[in-house]
Amino acid sequence: MESLNKPTTSNPENTGIDMNQADSLLEALTADKDRLFKIIQTPAEDVLLTALRNPALDCQHILTLLKRREIGPLITAIYARKHLVDAYSVKFVLVAHPDTPPHIAQTLLPLLYVFDLLKLCQIPGVSADIRLDAERKIVQQIPTQPLGNKLTLARRGTAAILDALLREGLQDVLEACLDNPHLKEGSLHQFLASSHATAAAVSAVARNNRWKSRPNIRLAILKNPRTPLIWFTTLLPGLHSATIRDLLASPRLTFAQKELVRQARSKPHT
Repeated sequence: MESLNKPTTSNPENTGIDMNQADSLLEALTADKDRLFKIIQTPAEDVLLTALRNPALDCQHILTLLKRREIGPLITAIYARKHLVDAYSVKFVLVAHPDTPPHIAQTLLPLLYVFDLLKLCQIPGVSADIRLDAERKIVQQIPTQPLGNKLTLARRGTAAILDALLREGLQDVLEACLDNPHLKEGSLHQFLASSHATAAAVSAVARNNRWKSRPNIRLAILKNPRTPLIWFTTLLPGLHSATIRDLLASPRLTFAQKELVRQARSKPHT
């Protein structure tokens, strides 16, 4: 492959390269910027590899080239010429490209901004390993992100990202998470059972149209010692007697909460 980077117009009988091929390689090496856009559309790998050595080649040419598929050897060649990867946009496209070798993608991934990492979690064709690595990188960065970024992540993030955001216990972020379709019931149940679930957070869940009618979530709300009494008044009526007994046996509930449960016991669901 290295010999392809040295186009020549020598006698084709001596080189084994026909004159048309030699002319194509020479043009790839010397063409101006406008002509290069045409050249990089060729299917000839030797011409493309030679074009990578053209001094007129810039990031726009690389981005155009990376729109193509099944160009694995070219990606390795692009990455080997570090000046071609200086542009941030090229770094992102290389990480997202399905033909990029894993070791290259994983080297470039930590250089990406948090919302570009989020894009990697959502772009079809990105490998599962890269998606997982991007997700982990976002989770690592969550504690240092400003509130605005956390709110955006809460609205658009994956299930794992939402789990990490919930653990921070920020009220505005929690409310944004509740409307994200990726939020799992198990994650919300675990949050309600944790020390991060404040009275305001529990109330936000209890008011949310998506979650308030789910039996497991309703029960998790009633088992939280921080749950305001108004939600016991609202949620206890109609509960099965077995559920009432389970609540009375809970060591977590406050005296006032248990009093409301005892009152509800006299009118169990049948």
